Amino acid sequence: MIEGAIFDMDGLMFDTEPIWTRVWEPVLATIGIEYPHGLANAIRGTSGKSMEAVINRFAPEADATYVREKAYEMVHAELHKGAPKKPGLDELLAYLKEQGVPMGVASSSSLDVIEMNLNNGGVRDYFSELFTGVGMANPKPAPDIFLNTAAAMGVDPARTLVLEDSLSGVHAGVAGGFITVMVPDLVAPDDFARENTACICRDLLEVRDLLAEGKLG
Repeated sequence: MIEGAIFDMDGLMFDTEPIWTRVWEPVLATIGIEYPHGLANAIRGTSGKSMEAVINRFAPEADATYVREKAYEMVHAELHKGAPKKPGLDELLAYLKEQGVPMGVASSSSLDVIEMNLNNGGVRDYFSELFTGVGMANPKPAPDIFLNTAAAMGVDPARTLVLEDSLSGVHAGVAGGFITVMVPDLVAPDDFARENTACICRDLLEVRDLLAEGKLG
């Protein structure tokens, strides 16, 4: 059995990615810049300097820090209304708790947004550790956020599940030596994900079933 499980949040536990997808066009419009095609997909799963690097690549004339901060502000306002839980989340969390597996969250969202979503979804008490990529020197796709979470949980990365929906997160999990599972949301798995993840699952319920059958970890 696995020693621990680390969850991404946006698009993995909660259906928040459509909100993130919608904000970029109006944010850029506030500074008179037309939305560049492909930005939303490229920026998914990033935070901090990584997010600003993507903004600079797609809209070099923009103040990347302003765009990032404004996007967080708009998303935060939307999330106060609540975000739907992804299929299988409650079942997987209940199973892991029953098995005594410690759980953590490692998300590119800010800590207050992580707390808000978990509390709104009634799942905060499942998690012993919460980590944000905001302000990290090396956010996803670097493995630091997952390694920090595993260290705080006292678990071995090689025996710890990382659950991700984004390609950036998949790269981070694999780089950290975790048992990385992709549960795609808005972005399909690429060759790297297909070749390097432990498996690609249709939803979190399938993850629960594979663990229960001893086919994962």
